[in-house]
Amino acid sequence: QVQLVESGGGLVQPGGSLRLSCAASGSIFSINDMGWYRQAPGKQRELVATLNSGGSTDYADSVKGRFTISRDNAKNTVYLQMNSLKPEDTAVYYCNAREADGMLYWGKGTLVTVSS
Repeated sequence: QVQLVESGGGLVQPGGSLRLSCAASGSIFSINDMGWYRQAPGKQRELVATLNSGGSTDYADSVKGRFTISRDNAKNTVYLQMNSLKPEDTAVYYCNAREADGMLYWGKGTLVTVSS
């Protein structure tokens, strides 16, 4: 079992920045990939960024050049640095972890609101 807890969400003005954190606990040795997803009101959950065990990253086109995913293995934490935020980035952001056997775990999410 893996537990994920997100933090760092909040209200920010357009053009601003936020850094989200996802702290993992439990059977963290089993985790291969981690990622961030988001779900805006009335929309489906979508991929934002992923980071695999080899260090490769992938981003949604809508966030490329603005968001950066990173991992601190010593702290068992994954981060999402979000810069140049736009109102359309408003969503609940979820952390995700995938084990080698495909098992998926999700955090409860953290709300990001981009508004003036």
